[in-house]
Amino acid sequence: LHSMSFATPQDAEDAFYDALEGGDAEAMAAVWDPAADIACLLPMSPLIQGPEVMEMWRSMFEQGMAFDIQVSHLAWIEGGDMALHLIEERIGQPDRAAGGPVPTVYGTNLFRRGSEGWRLVMHQNSPVPPPPGAFGEGAPPA
Repeated sequence: LHSMSFATPQDAEDAFYDALEGGDAEAMAAVWDPAADIACLLPMSPLIQGPEVMEMWRSMFEQGMAFDIQVSHLAWIEGGDMALHLIEERIGQPDRAAGGPVPTVYGTNLFRRGSEGWRLVMHQNSPVPPPPGAFGEGAPPA
């Protein structure tokens, strides 16, 4: 699968989320640039770089982790051989009680074009800020 070629950053991004949803370590490895400078930063986790990125995904998938994620694009910044996609991920949890809020995180996916097409070089997530008024600020006067 490492010989897969992605013609656009969006093709690589689609393959990344397909691999996440399928819990497929080989498909995940095909999406990432094989270079040593790749990085992944997930909430409440240390920065992971280089070969450790694939080790992390493989370990997660071996534990049976798979994800149901709906992606919305907030912005694309693309130029030359680099592309940055700013996204919002809504993580569905099938066992959640009906009507509960769906967790949302912001994400950043950085892609680089090389001789084998576009590959992911950095994936980062962070929680979205709380809604206005969640901590009392901006509340209407009494």
